[in-house]
Amino acid sequence: MAASPGEEGFDLDEVLAKYDRESAFRRLAGPVGRLIALVLIGFSLFQLYTAAFGVLDARIQRAIHLAFGMSLVFLLYPARKGGSRTSLPWWDVLLAVASAAVSLYLVVFYHEIVMRAGMPTTADLVVATLAVLLVLEAARRVVGLPIVIIAGAFLVYALVGRQLPGFLAHRGYSFSQIANHMYFTTEGIFGLPLGVSATFIFLFILFGAFLEKTGIGRFFIDLANAVAGFASGGPAKVAVITSALEGTVSGSSVANTVGSGSFTIPMMKRLGYRPEFAAAVEAAASTGGQLMPPIMGAAAFLMAEFTGIPYIRIATAALLPAILYFTGIFIAVHYEAKRLGLKGIPRDQLPSVWSVIRERGHLFLPLVAIIVLLVQGNTPMKAAFYGIVLAVVAAMIHPSTRMSLRDIIAALEQGARAALGVVMATAAAGIIIGVITLTGLGLKLASGLVSLAQGQLFLTLFFTMIASLILGMGSPTTANYVITSTIAAPALLQLGLPVLVAHMFVFYFGILADITPPVALAAYAGAGIAGAQPMKTGVTATRIAVAAFLIPYIFAYNPSMLLIDVTWQQILQMAITSILGMFGVAVAMGGFFRTNLTVPERILFALGGVLMIDPGLVTDLVGLILLAGGIGLQLWRVRQQPHRPVGASV
Repeated sequence: MAASPGEEGFDLDEVLAKYDRESAFRRLAGPVGRLIALVLIGFSLFQLYTAAFGVLDARIQRAIHLAFGMSLVFLLYPARKGGSRTSLPWWDVLLAVASAAVSLYLVVFYHEIVMRAGMPTTADLVVATLAVLLVLEAARRVVGLPIVIIAGAFLVYALVGRQLPGFLAHRGYSFSQIANHMYFTTEGIFGLPLGVSATFIFLFILFGAFLEKTGIGRFFIDLANAVAGFASGGPAKVAVITSALEGTVSGSSVANTVGSGSFTIPMMKRLGYRPEFAAAVEAAASTGGQLMPPIMGAAAFLMAEFTGIPYIRIATAALLPAILYFTGIFIAVHYEAKRLGLKGIPRDQLPSVWSVIRERGHLFLPLVAIIVLLVQGNTPMKAAFYGIVLAVVAAMIHPSTRMSLRDIIAALEQGARAALGVVMATAAAGIIIGVITLTGLGLKLASGLVSLAQGQLFLTLFFTMIASLILGMGSPTTANYVITSTIAAPALLQLGLPVLVAHMFVFYFGILADITPPVALAAYAGAGIAGAQPMKTGVTATRIAVAAFLIPYIFAYNPSMLLIDVTWQQILQMAITSILGMFGVAVAMGGFFRTNLTVPERILFALGGVLMIDPGLVTDLVGLILLAGGIGLQLWRVRQQPHRPVGASV
């Protein structure tokens, strides 16, 4: 998508760079820029080669992956947030070379390192120390300070934990033991998170870059306009549908907000929505895109590796909660439009659904193919590889989507650049996991959290939610999930929750940090486009998506919402009653149905909605009665005041 100044006077590049560190990269011209582009393309080609012909030994594959990723970060990302993005200082070139050297040290001396396992030389320890420091600095530049602070604190804990009082104390580890564990084992930097990045995640990010080059983003927007643009508050509904569709391939709440928001937010403002509401709708919907299967911000693949649960099972389990999330936002948008009396876009200004599908519907084929391949039991890496190939082939079907050789090369370059944040986030997360495996801190934190909650499930869920929201602040999706799953999820596992439920719980709240003040990056990015107050936008986005804060509690108490041990009849019943429940919650939060709600009506809608979201015959029946009572009171009041126009204040 073009990054030129929008019609409202904002510059997409500047908004992205301000709120999404991964987008604040240097734009270098001349020979230096071309050389970096070649390295980026080489990175993508290496990943495609290993996907097609088989990955290398785990540590070698990960070391080469990190060598590409870390050196490119120093070449593309300034040391300071406000640093020049048009020049490359010599010291960053030196850091890039050093990054490649410390990563490839493991490849060049692989045999010798294996033979002296557990007995590092002085040179080994120097390289390991430099590697840790360079990983932290590269992560700071492209991911942000939060993950670096957490990783640094864990390293300090590993060094001084023996002196700590109480349950946090450990037996103590020397500097050389820590350095060896972080660099020369598959428990630290080169651990499982980086391994998933070096195989599955990179390819799915590259797949998204190829789809973007085919024009699928424009297709999503046109399709959403054709489906809902004419309805009440049409542009806001277009934002919800577009973000749900883009979430299937997007890996960033902020990038999703800015990408689709550059079109939808100005449209919502022109229609009559307040700037804060327009920005909040886009931010809430775009954040929900990270919860939408099949890709889920690439975290689904990490979850599969961490839990041992097949990827396709995780994607299936996430489907109903994701649908409910977007249903709640869609209903909130609809009744806000009704309250304000907002109309949609005239039909003669919108494309028809058939014309959009006829011209670009074939762009869906790669997404469908990936799902089919995964269902058939292919690995995510193979599915992503074939998806990339099919994206190029499918684009050839229609002249308007056909990719030139230049487009393919640009997709290789953009895909590698988009993956840099994930590379460094997973490498830094490996340090956190390394300390946990070395010291047993995860079990200690879990025991402490359960003890604080006095063994009560609700309090443990609440404390875990707070921890996940805090840990998720300012972190990209993959880093977010790695941190919350290793620090917060073990507490829920101690209380006997199923593994999938515990991991999905922390994943949800980690993602919701993007719209939860005080560090609501997606909401702030939307506010930058809308010219709205950032904090007010964050509060509004939280209100719009409030049902998402209820869903994890419900599937924690009733795992059937994650389609665990259910029949098709139960799934159908849950879908219908839960959607009705989302209607009740959304109406209660918006304060409007046929006219503005009174306090008793709000209570009836809210309680009825929450009970109906919870799968269960008794809760469904009671919830239905309460909803019916709220609707009945509203209709009775409207009949008593036939002269009052819809949307008038009371």
